[in-house]
Amino acid sequence: MDSVIPFLRGIAIGFAIAAPIGPVGILCIRKALADGRLAAFVAGLGAAVADTLFGAVAAFGIGAVMSFIDGQMVTLKVVGGVFMLGLGVHTWRSAAVMVEAEPGKGPGMARDFLSTFAITITNPGTIFGVAGVFAALGPMGRPGIGLPTALLVAGIFAGSALWWLTLSALASAARNRFTPERMRRFNHLSGVMLMVFGGAALGSLLL
Repeated sequence: MDSVIPFLRGIAIGFAIAAPIGPVGILCIRKALADGRLAAFVAGLGAAVADTLFGAVAAFGIGAVMSFIDGQMVTLKVVGGVFMLGLGVHTWRSAAVMVEAEPGKGPGMARDFLSTFAITITNPGTIFGVAGVFAALGPMGRPGIGLPTALLVAGIFAGSALWWLTLSALASAARNRFTPERMRRFNHLSGVMLMVFGGAALGSLLL
């Protein structure tokens, strides 16, 4: 039972980190509507891997990495902001996609995985979100290398992946209601939101 608790705790942390709908959530929903559940889930896994890396940093108490991230805050915001702006423009310009396409056969799943990973790993808010969730769930004991910590990190990945599986399934269930015209409108809306996220990241540098 003692070995199960850290894993369950990690699931709760991973799910809580992933659940807020941000740029990755928008991309995941868009992929589910355009290409089906599998494509959306694979895209979400990119964010899950990044969440897990940040979770490992917090769980293992790697102070040097935390210091490096803090020192590269400006660079991360610039890279992440510009990337999201470009992705938003690309999304806006995307043509309507026929939703009758075979689920799971959408092009570029590896590209989508890398895109969501890049968005998450360059978002300084992710590491602070991880730290906040850790704090909210209470102390877990002294950080360091060991089986409980490894199980905790594995649980973070499982919890984050569980959220993306849930979101992709829910969004995929709505595919039949989306005509090409509705898909075009959703592309425009998601493109605008991605550009807003990117602009906010760059704008925060002025504060």
